[in-house]
Amino acid sequence: MTRTTSEIAASLAGVEPIYDRVLALAGLLQALAQVRRIADTGEANEEILATSIETLFRFDARTTADVYGGLDKVRPGLELLRSYLAGGLDDAVLPRLAMSVLQLERRFVRDSGMVSRVRQGLEQIAHRTDLYGPTHPDLIAPIGQLYSQTLSTLRPRVLVQGNPHYLGQARVVAEVRAVLLAAVRSAVLWRQRGGSLWDFAFQRRAMLSAVDAHLGR
Repeated sequence: MTRTTSEIAASLAGVEPIYDRVLALAGLLQALAQVRRIADTGEANEEILATSIETLFRFDARTTADVYGGLDKVRPGLELLRSYLAGGLDDAVLPRLAMSVLQLERRFVRDSGMVSRVRQGLEQIAHRTDLYGPTHPDLIAPIGQLYSQTLSTLRPRVLVQGNPHYLGQARVVAEVRAVLLAAVRSAVLWRQRGGSLWDFAFQRRAMLSAVDAHLGR
């Protein structure tokens, strides 16, 4: 019998932190898959885009799942993570992009001044989510600008490849940058939950089991 989201969440409550860590990694991959889609096609999946953007304004979420608005919201990312851990991910670029973001996160959190600037910048525009919604250009544009003025200045930069036709459009560039910031949010969350690159070497099987538990398998 397939378990409900609430039943899965209840069964995982209070267990090993790896269950939280795989959620954060799923959020990271889910965001970066949208970065890839936007850069290639100029269009995002509106629901997944909204999930990513909303994570930026959940400053004091009670649980890791709450950062994403619930387990169901990060299910596409869990499926991507499962494919990667099982060796069946079709997109070879996505893991490399994820590694670049994890490296960017390390440089970002070491710069306390930049962390404060990003937090303050997000707090200043948080009210726009109520005015416009999480995918409106009037919210996406300042988030993209915030990324450009802060994390984009760190070296080496995260390089996103795609269709030059779309990457030459201001709206598309703003979306890519905004979702990259959301990806960094997930990377920070992963570290806060005890994530380490060693997980990929020594915790792969446990991570896969945790993903399957979240997916109700």
